[in-house]
Amino acid sequence: MPITATSGINIYWTRRGSGSPVLLIMGLSFTHEMWFRLTPALLGAGYETLLFDNRGMGRSETPRGPYRIRDMAKDAVAVLDAAGIQSAHIIGASMGGMIAQELALFYPERVKTLMLGCTSCRGLGTWPKWSYAPSVRSSWASRMERERAFRRILYADTTPDERIEEDLLVRSKCSWTYNGFWNQLAGILMWSSFRRLPRIDVPTLIIHGDQDRLIPSRHGRVLASRIPRAHFELIKDAGHILSTDQPEVCCRLMLDFLLYHGDGANRQG
Repeated sequence: MPITATSGINIYWTRRGSGSPVLLIMGLSFTHEMWFRLTPALLGAGYETLLFDNRGMGRSETPRGPYRIRDMAKDAVAVLDAAGIQSAHIIGASMGGMIAQELALFYPERVKTLMLGCTSCRGLGTWPKWSYAPSVRSSWASRMERERAFRRILYADTTPDERIEEDLLVRSKCSWTYNGFWNQLAGILMWSSFRRLPRIDVPTLIIHGDQDRLIPSRHGRVLASRIPRAHFELIKDAGHILSTDQPEVCCRLMLDFLLYHGDGANRQG
């Protein structure tokens, strides 16, 4: 099992495929397994994928918190170092998009391109449509029941039930800790990149769902207005979990962006 240590913390990571490298950074409380809808498209197009579990979740260590977003960006850099990769295309979803922003700001030489999905430049205070959020309680009968309770705030109304159930099955099998969740959330609450965003100087694609109730799409538009080389795409009939709600659209936008801005390492013919 590949493990890299950063600041004395063990971070689980894995690599698949070969070609131009793409580092994928997952969001709050999710593990690397939740990239399962996008990685086949990347591998099929000839990219190498690097996946890891953020500190506090999955097979990575759960140290004392709070976990600063900048520290989690250092974890991402440690994965690149462990893989022997100087720079990569970076994809970040939700909290992973915040980590990706921090990576581009503090380690610009490690970032070829930036793709930010369903994310923001500020913490939780300006986010959710709380009427869609479940009340947090400790009496849920099972992990699946707890995951299912967040359906309305995470997914679009039109997302097929069977696709959501596939997600829930993946998540229910992954290691999850309350300490990791609260420590990651604390890092989000303390973080902002708004004033620093004009310093990001790489091609950037920002995608957002028009039904995102956790981080409404206006946050993606703010990012696009602040990052000089950014392009914004609003995805119809998509909530917060974009790759589940509209997987084909997400894959097409991702691969078109990589092909247009790529270094040619994966192209054939």
